[in-house]
Amino acid sequence: MKQNIWTTYNEQQLQELDSINEKYKTCLDSGKTERECVEISICMAEAAGYRNLEEVQAAGESLKVGDKVYAVNMDKMLAFFRIGSEPISTGMNILGAHIDSPRIDVKQNPLYENEGFSYLDTHYYGGIKKYQWVAQPLSLHGVIVKKDGTVVKVCIGEEASDPVFVITDLLVHLAQEQLEKKASKVIEGEKLDLLIGNCPIANIAAEQKDAVKGNVLRLLKEKYAIDEEDLASAELEIVPAGKARDCGIDRSMILSYGQDDRVCAFTSLFAMLDVTEAKRTGCCLLVDKEEIGSVGATGMHSRFFENTVAELIAMTEGESELKVRRALTRSRMLSSDVSAAYDPMFAEAFEKRSSAFFANGITFNKFTGSRGKSGSNDANAEYIAALRKTMDDAGVAYQFAELGRVDLGGGGTIAYIMANYGMEVIDSGVAVLNMHAPYEVTSKTDVYEAVRGYRAFLKM
Repeated sequence: MKQNIWTTYNEQQLQELDSINEKYKTCLDSGKTERECVEISICMAEAAGYRNLEEVQAAGESLKVGDKVYAVNMDKMLAFFRIGSEPISTGMNILGAHIDSPRIDVKQNPLYENEGFSYLDTHYYGGIKKYQWVAQPLSLHGVIVKKDGTVVKVCIGEEASDPVFVITDLLVHLAQEQLEKKASKVIEGEKLDLLIGNCPIANIAAEQKDAVKGNVLRLLKEKYAIDEEDLASAELEIVPAGKARDCGIDRSMILSYGQDDRVCAFTSLFAMLDVTEAKRTGCCLLVDKEEIGSVGATGMHSRFFENTVAELIAMTEGESELKVRRALTRSRMLSSDVSAAYDPMFAEAFEKRSSAFFANGITFNKFTGSRGKSGSNDANAEYIAALRKTMDDAGVAYQFAELGRVDLGGGGTIAYIMANYGMEVIDSGVAVLNMHAPYEVTSKTDVYEAVRGYRAFLKM
């Protein structure tokens, strides 16, 4: 294991480290869904001088060196660009991360009553251990869209005065048979329904059919002016309630929901907003749906990024399909996604020499995938050497790692999708404990080094 980098910082660096991590925790608290991440990212970017690309186009303006623009896709996918002094067709430096996280989604016909309790029917999203989501306070985030197009924002469970919700578990006194099941079967997917009420509507006998559900509908009508039918056009996500917290008596770590992959998304954004001048055009790309295969209109498999680059080429060099292709294939990218941190409590799952360690800096994964590198991008040695020089010249702490033992499984990122354009891509990011659990852990040093590393890359 390398040197723990806490001991390498001077007082000024420690102050910057603390400032970045406090800002990062604030972003985690405000961005628990993709839509929330997009909203706060745009707010931060506009404060730094970024403009909506559609507004620039509508004004009939062209783009020049130093201009900063962003493009939004369905409020769940976002790309920032800072125009460099070199033509875009010579390639860009791209930071790509995803802003979706494992969670539990509310179904389209969700509200029902069962034996005096009212529930929301659910479907989990991404890879989770289902048993980790029971018997803890949960919050409800998202939007409800009415037929007239009105978008109603929902966030219940985050303020101290808010109620919270829960998915119930079987009491241990009656759990003998449950405890004999495999961990994957202890809680079934259809048992993850959210408990939201127990009080029947006023002036109606408690034994009347669906009186508790009726009370929930009354409250939704009063607070949000919605009917039950409006839930069919809702996107509601169930996530852990509560704020990001310092972890450890030494406050050296952060405990929070959603750090996969928002620890890379927000550090990429911070770096993008910090770097104001560079020869190559810089890009920060924040995408949706990575946890379920990067599919759909807001996933990396969509044509949103490619189409946006085409718009930028048209506004800077003239419309040219060939220049768009050149821009993509000549670009460099850090596919910024988290890596599995070595956990001595589960040492048997790791190969120690090839593991990422806390407080060792930003992590590079030459490849991800599973077992025989299946489904993986595999970065070129020449590109890795250039990155090593860039990080060393900037004094950034970094490490190289794999995702656990070879035969145990693995995971994928958006790297292989972008590599289809022929660009140089490598996975990089922050090491995380408890990955995909309701609460994940990161080292503040690694968050800091990620920002420093992404800044250096954008200037590369």
